[in-house]
Amino acid sequence: MSATAFNLLETIQQAKAGQQLAFSQLLDHFWNQVYGFQLQRTKNENDAEDITVQTFSKAFDKIAQFDESYEFGTWLIAISKNIHVDLIRKRKRNVLDESDGKGDEVNSVLDDSPTAEDALITEQNLVSLLADIKKLKPHYQKVIHLRFFNEMSYAEIAKELNEPVNRVKVKLLRAKKLLAEIITNSKEG
Repeated sequence: MSATAFNLLETIQQAKAGQQLAFSQLLDHFWNQVYGFQLQRTKNENDAEDITVQTFSKAFDKIAQFDESYEFGTWLIAISKNIHVDLIRKRKRNVLDESDGKGDEVNSVLDDSPTAEDALITEQNLVSLLADIKKLKPHYQKVIHLRFFNEMSYAEIAKELNEPVNRVKVKLLRAKKLLAEIITNSKEG
């Protein structure tokens, strides 16, 4: 994104106001930075992606607490580091944490209004759409199926996957973006 198309402070303020487009822009703008950082640390694509999803989930949950006098990217990296450290600790202790412990107190990070990716996804015919969905990683396939084919709410998907609602929202946002890219590339190819 060019500097004129993306004003970081303005986008952060919009995200603090709960605007879905702002969350999407922040995710798009900072995804590669956080993912690349975690890929270097973990040397594992799946762990890096999972930690990155968790990072954005936690950041979007706590966006109101972000202090604009700090760098947003640095804040995301700090969250990401903490999540990675927690993951290492959990693995070392080999403890299975069955419950989230937070409940559903956070249900408003992203709204349910259709995005450009939603429109592109729904205009595809079912056969080619299913073929494109199969190109996604399995956890993204599952969240797409639950949301668009089973027509489940974020809360229902969170319960089904035993994950926090925010994490489901970030996964769905990322899955829709990746699927839209696959569909666009299929049309061009």
